[in-house]
Amino acid sequence: MPTTNSTLDFPPSFHWGVATSAFQIEGAASEDGRGPSIWDTFCRQSGTIKDQSTGDVACDHYHRYVSDVDLIASLNVDSYRFSISWSRVQPKGYGAWNEAGFNFYSNLIERLAEKNILAHVTLYHWDLPQGLQDLGGWLSRETPQRFAEYAAEVARRFGSRVASIATHNEPWCTANLGYGNAQFAPGVADTALSIQVSHHLLLSHGLAIKAMRQVTGDAGPQYGIVLNQWPADAATDTPQDEAEAQWEYARSVEWFMDPIFKGYYPQRALDRMDMSRFHVMDGDMELIHQPIDFLGVNYYTRAFVSAEKPPKEPPGKLGFTDMGWEIYPEGLTALLIGLKHAYPNLPPIYITENGMAAADKITDGVIEDRARIDYVYLHLKALQAAMEQGVDVRGYFYWSLMDNFEWNSGYDKRFGLLYVDYASQERTLKDSAHWYREMIQTQRHGE
Repeated sequence: MPTTNSTLDFPPSFHWGVATSAFQIEGAASEDGRGPSIWDTFCRQSGTIKDQSTGDVACDHYHRYVSDVDLIASLNVDSYRFSISWSRVQPKGYGAWNEAGFNFYSNLIERLAEKNILAHVTLYHWDLPQGLQDLGGWLSRETPQRFAEYAAEVARRFGSRVASIATHNEPWCTANLGYGNAQFAPGVADTALSIQVSHHLLLSHGLAIKAMRQVTGDAGPQYGIVLNQWPADAATDTPQDEAEAQWEYARSVEWFMDPIFKGYYPQRALDRMDMSRFHVMDGDMELIHQPIDFLGVNYYTRAFVSAEKPPKEPPGKLGFTDMGWEIYPEGLTALLIGLKHAYPNLPPIYITENGMAAADKITDGVIEDRARIDYVYLHLKALQAAMEQGVDVRGYFYWSLMDNFEWNSGYDKRFGLLYVDYASQERTLKDSAHWYREMIQTQRHGE
């Protein structure tokens, strides 16, 4: 595998970044007026988190954001994607705003600006205030209304100071893992409910976009959404496998893309879904289907779809990550080209997450993570191939800046460019961080 990036060639205007989310790094779970979120509650239920951990301390970013921003700047990136903890700025998800919470994000944005790093905000990265969950959560139509109010307040306060605001991160996960199989908070296992939740998430996206534009007008930042996506490849060319692959793509990618960019749900998905709890009101689809300024795409692997029992396993020619996900960079090219052809009104795309978990070990202050360097390099090559075929991609954010709380895996999985010693909270740049920094320097200024 090449150790240089001489074969990478991205335009000078291309944005390079790293990404995090609030619950995974902030800690300070009950400080300065923050209210509990559904993940605080979920972590305290027996058997939900692999290592029985919580996000109470996480990476202690709430107290260490100044030095963390210095580390971000040391990577040569010009962009940082982070999420706002809704319950930190509005403890119950309704009612009074928490000024101490808003002050934290204001200070973070100011520190980023001092380092000439663009702030890319995500409003919702899975941490619904428990106060709203107690009133029905995403199963209630009231929650999208509360979300729009929260979005408008963030836009009012920060709209002139940030580069972009995304409504949701990976609503597929909120619906399917939070309500479909109970792997994620709030821990409900009911497929019919997950479908209704997905609609309310999309509705909340539309309401929030509309509310934010009303606040900032044309002077606002770029508004969009972040979706996790994957191509669905049939394991064989049998009609059964082909049909299953088409169904997988329809229920995962098209289920969110079609309402946003076409104004309706994909029929192929509707035909097979449990619609017993599915209810769409007049005007919902029009609200969801309105212009956005960018689409964030999170890509990690493909879906390898087999109708056999047990299903065929993916070949994994390049191996698997520590999450057990097949390393398949060419899937990114195929996904992006497919989106370009399917959605003529597609706005510019940012790769808002891409990265790998590895069983990193620190030895004499060094973390050799060659596999992560190879992973990023190959995915950047795949991204470049898509751009050469006309896909409008404006930036790439590595996931994640640092090792952190990896949801139901706890602290067992390490995605970071920075190694975190959770006992001391010391951060150490991995070999991949040094490589990423040098690669960005080369892309900006040449060898």
